[in-house]
Amino acid sequence: MRVILLLFWSMTGLFANVHAADNPQKHTLPPGSQSNSPANPGVASNLLGLPAVPIPVDNPQSPAKIELGDKLFHDKRFSVDGTVSCSKCHDDKMAFTDNLPTSAGNRGQTGTRNAPTVLNAAYNKRQFWDGREPDLESQSKQPLINPVEHGLSNYEPILEIIRTDPYYQTAFQSVFGVAAKKVTIDHVAKAIASFERTLVSGDSAFDRYYFKRQADAMTEQQVRGFSLFVGEGRCISCHVIEQDQALFTDGQFHNIGIGINQIQQDVPRLAQAFQVAKSKGINVDVAVLSDKKSSELGRFAVTDELSQIGAFKTSTLRNIDLTAPYMHDGSLKTLKDVMNHYNNGGVTKKGDRVNDFLDGGIRPLNLSDAQVDDLVAFMKALTGSKNANPTSTQTAKEN
Repeated sequence: MRVILLLFWSMTGLFANVHAADNPQKHTLPPGSQSNSPANPGVASNLLGLPAVPIPVDNPQSPAKIELGDKLFHDKRFSVDGTVSCSKCHDDKMAFTDNLPTSAGNRGQTGTRNAPTVLNAAYNKRQFWDGREPDLESQSKQPLINPVEHGLSNYEPILEIIRTDPYYQTAFQSVFGVAAKKVTIDHVAKAIASFERTLVSGDSAFDRYYFKRQADAMTEQQVRGFSLFVGEGRCISCHVIEQDQALFTDGQFHNIGIGINQIQQDVPRLAQAFQVAKSKGINVDVAVLSDKKSSELGRFAVTDELSQIGAFKTSTLRNIDLTAPYMHDGSLKTLKDVMNHYNNGGVTKKGDRVNDFLDGGIRPLNLSDAQVDDLVAFMKALTGSKNANPTSTQTAKEN
């Protein structure tokens, strides 16, 4: 069904381009549409275009837990120098990123990875750029004890704060039914994850155009960009749109020629050395944030699969206009830089050598400058509404 839909949309988009050229002041209605006719009546507007938020059976949502998680997420005391909270790298005012190439942790240390947005992270199949954690609960525990980030050597300082802080004493008793002295880091992680699952953002101009069939929700340039997105640009291959929802990611890991291109000659040595280090117990979380070259090994550092050397998770494109700079290392400053990288076939500078592990689907697109600009315009149509606060009545349970 999705393939049929996409082919139909692609053909419709091409027709729209011709029609727009002949009638520049008119918008072409999406197929089968009527202006302001909702495709999904009853869906909360800020969730338009998104599926129900998956909630683990062992960590149900509640307003009190969400409030506690919000407090924990913003607590700077949970760091070695009292300056780093989760929100330092995932700032509410910056679409839950920090708009830096790579994030600054305790005492000004800089890691190797760009901070991905927490918006819609609830839908991720795996967390972190290399997918080394399976869910928000396990992800939230890692930065706390990473020497580059919060910098704690263990979780005890956090638990001690909770034991002695009156707010936390009351809140953990109310939410989890445990006295402060019995709180574990798993309780902390569950609360933070519950808060993060409220950070969802749909109802973009694209969602109103595509799912509510509001023909004037996107500009003519954005409509042309959408046609390229599902057509010549082949963006749809990894940034998935389905019939009734669009996460703009396939949840998979791909080598697209970022970072790994610069260390091609070192890959055999690095890969072997990393495997040896893992066999001796190296902490992968620490290694990839502390060493730039190790970081570029991507998903391979987690799975040891040669096919995943230099592969990183397909990021969502939702709110992408707000989350510059781009890619796992923050090396591309603008959306046009990103489009040019893909247009060049997986190299940032045209004519550079592609890496040996580049995904087979990455090849020169031969798009014109005007087409690249149209694609960038479409990306800006993916900025969503303010986040919601889903409770158990708005969500789907995970098994």
